[in-house]
Amino acid sequence: MKRIFVSVVMVALFSAPAFAAKNSQTVDVPSTLRAGSTMLVPGNYNVTWTGSGPDVQVTFAQGKKVVVILPAKLIEQSNRNEELDTDSQNGVEVLQAIRTRTMTLMFSNPPSSGN
Repeated sequence: MKRIFVSVVMVALFSAPAFAAKNSQTVDVPSTLRAGSTMLVPGNYNVTWTGSGPDVQVTFAQGKKVVVILPAKLIEQSNRNEELDTDSQNGVEVLQAIRTRTMTLMFSNPPSSGN
């Protein structure tokens, strides 16, 4: 019984990095855009997501600095291209989704205030 427990612990330890890698993506933001209420400046962001089921929390970080955390819906699907979906609202590009080869993170954006 002890041997099985050790094997399970070892499998869990070696699997953890694989799961962590699956829940992260490097994203290049080519121009300034709004994510939630935060403006993302051009650059590379490490995007990670946590949560169960379709509801996840998505963290955008540069280096060790967290820039913004947003709620999103994770949809497992095959995408032809890896890309950012944006929509122009009052002259500002707003992040709608991040698409990878195997899934899409859909963001719900609050309605614009019309200012």
